[in-house]
Amino acid sequence: MNRKRNHVLTLAKVLILTGVFMLAGQGSALADVSLKFVPGTKINGVFVGGMTVEEAKVQIEGFYGREYNLTLKSRDGKSEVIKGSEVSYQVVITDGLKTILDEQNASGRVAGPAEDNSRSLKSTVSFDGAKLKEKLNGLSFVSGQGIVSTVNAKISSFQQGEPFAIIPEVQGNSVNMGKLEEVVKNGLNQELREINVVDSGCYDAVTVTKDDPGLKTQCEALNKVREMQITYTFGSKSEVLGGEELSSWITGGADGSILVNQDKAAAYIKSLGDKYDTFGRERSFRTTSGKDIPLSGAYGWQIDQPTEIQALMAVIRTGQSQTREPKYSKTAADRNNDWGGTYVEADMSAQHVYMYKDGALVWDAPCVTGNVSKKYTTPGGLFTLSYKQTDRVLRGDKKADGTYEYESPVNYWMPFNGGIGFHDANWRSKFGGAIYQTNGSHGCVNLPPKKAKDLYTLVYAGIPVICFY
Repeated sequence: MNRKRNHVLTLAKVLILTGVFMLAGQGSALADVSLKFVPGTKINGVFVGGMTVEEAKVQIEGFYGREYNLTLKSRDGKSEVIKGSEVSYQVVITDGLKTILDEQNASGRVAGPAEDNSRSLKSTVSFDGAKLKEKLNGLSFVSGQGIVSTVNAKISSFQQGEPFAIIPEVQGNSVNMGKLEEVVKNGLNQELREINVVDSGCYDAVTVTKDDPGLKTQCEALNKVREMQITYTFGSKSEVLGGEELSSWITGGADGSILVNQDKAAAYIKSLGDKYDTFGRERSFRTTSGKDIPLSGAYGWQIDQPTEIQALMAVIRTGQSQTREPKYSKTAADRNNDWGGTYVEADMSAQHVYMYKDGALVWDAPCVTGNVSKKYTTPGGLFTLSYKQTDRVLRGDKKADGTYEYESPVNYWMPFNGGIGFHDANWRSKFGGAIYQTNGSHGCVNLPPKKAKDLYTLVYAGIPVICFY
């Protein structure tokens, strides 16, 4: 009886232990399942059911590195494929896989055809931009045969002897490469599998037609320039800038304006300056004695080229013919010969000064100029009178003791070349001849007192003064 009882107890213990082990095994199996995504799980388009977080990360990143393709559908219904491997495409999952797994475990790990276990995670995408651009440029709908560029209606370029005309628009099948590259890059960053190039607005579209009112107005304005004429005057001479040449300088701007080629306008104004500017250049002067002598000096005409270039461009845009004088930075008394008919002439070889008014000799006098023996020679050249003043004391260089090299009170002072000028010299009894060779002035032009007074009443600031030997 006791043997039977012990046998029953032993069997019960075995059954209990077996149950414990079975429950432990089931718990272990359940724990292993909770570490894996439920069947049918798709993350970022890649199936990862039955995989751990680490395995899923490898699977997703590996898929995009090895198998990802982006299909581009073009206007003609054809498709082009960009393989991820062609552009060094990579996707890195940085975070979120564990969160998805935890949500599945918390919701009871529901699986099956009726359950949507698709998820999307933010990822870090990288690809080679240079390789992508090269791939895009080689696509059949970008550079293949039969590509016709889409072109807006526009105004024809200048053609000699031909008026400007409107060239009609062309609706082609060309692709805007900037837009295409932008759309494809966005698609790659979003891990898209397909892009419709048409729906994405990548094809060029006509935006200006031949019937555009603004284009017609602009064409009329350009042709108006063809009919204009600009005449530049330089005293008795003139230069004509015709519409045919002007037409070669202009184009139509995108905003409907007339664009003038500034380089061509500048070249033309420079040519006028080269031909008609006299400031600082040598000119020929006929003296009272009848000789023609070369004459130079800081006096004459000089076109203000920067200002005149802009003025010329503005005139062209108006389409209105006109006659004009250029803007000058330097001017003279007369456009034909600079000094005109009113000037003072100092013939230092003859030691005589002449005053002309409107071409007529109205005053003359003998003079004494700079002392040649002491190298005080009065310089020759073309000058203008700076100002005139009465009762002036002319002084030489100041010496160490505070006195001056000389002090000469004069009644009439008329400077024209710095400290050199006409003035009376009452300390002299004789003028003219060869006095200047050994007993001349310190550079000024000495005049008899009465003659200096008369000259003072005739001259004015700015009158040309011509000195020569």
